[in-house]
Amino acid sequence: MATPGSDASVEARLYEALPDGSVRCNLCGHRCLIRPDQTGICEVRGNRDGRLHTSVFGQAISQNVDPVEKKPLYHFHPSSLAYSIATPGCNFRCAWCQNWDISQMAREGRYTSGQKVEPEDIVRGAIRTGCRIIAYTYTEPTVFFEYTYEIAGLAHDSGLANAYVTNGFMTEDMLEVLHPHLDAANVDLKAFRDSTYRRHAGARLQPVLDALCEMRRLGVWLEVTTLVIPGINDQPDELRDLVQFIARELGVDTPWHISRFFPTYKMADRSSTPAQTLRRAQEIGLEAGLRYVYLGNLSEPDGQDTVCPGCGRVLIRRSGFGVSENLVFEGTCPDCGSAIAGVGLVEG
Repeated sequence: MATPGSDASVEARLYEALPDGSVRCNLCGHRCLIRPDQTGICEVRGNRDGRLHTSVFGQAISQNVDPVEKKPLYHFHPSSLAYSIATPGCNFRCAWCQNWDISQMAREGRYTSGQKVEPEDIVRGAIRTGCRIIAYTYTEPTVFFEYTYEIAGLAHDSGLANAYVTNGFMTEDMLEVLHPHLDAANVDLKAFRDSTYRRHAGARLQPVLDALCEMRRLGVWLEVTTLVIPGINDQPDELRDLVQFIARELGVDTPWHISRFFPTYKMADRSSTPAQTLRRAQEIGLEAGLRYVYLGNLSEPDGQDTVCPGCGRVLIRRSGFGVSENLVFEGTCPDCGSAIAGVGLVEG
């Protein structure tokens, strides 16, 4: 068993050593004060002899090749493959987590190390499998920051892009270090009420909003996902506040992915999100001026297609996680010339 402070751990970055032997972790919004021989909220970063150590550097618990659309990133190199990796751990404790078996390993009392994989081997694996992107996903990449940082630098040197799929609960300190190598992020904006974050994720809303604004300022391509859960975050007023924040602070070109909840983990007894709730959320997003609003986990005709905001022509058709047609030409609509927001949008 690999635990913080074991021989498998390496010294972490972004922390302060305090005179009493405690350490202050400055990686995520919790900014945990960690006493000797204790761990932070993520349970994979711990105080070892007055120094902060991470127990998950190089501990790959999952390695897969996915379409980039699965992240979901719809406006970032469409049709590309993403080499998707994760280590154990998360700084949230969401009762609806679809990857709880690896993100919540420590909290479930069965923390084990992943397979030891060096950063160079991750990059080689991405190149070998024809991937354009390395995606840090499945669990929360912020808690395995040191691993992502090493991989991301090597990835850029090899011509690969880097994308975070994240809850967004990271600090400005962390983004300042990572952003030269971070090309894109899909941020899971779980709700727009602080009380929901505190009750259901053990976190706070404001650090997520701050991180979103900071990533936009730093030039990271952003897409936002909201899993709409009955009785948790599905009220129209809350959804309206959420999309107004996206439009006002991140820009109307920011894609918003509305995802359907299915019963899982500690919410296995809750009903799936009704389709009409997602359709209403989509209407709310479009009414707020968002130009790209997508429906996920729902078999809805055209719900995943990219439509020109100028003339309404369907430019990118998607089915499942695949692209069946891409008519974007040099970043514009071939009919009206309107610019289509994104990175790597090319003629299909």
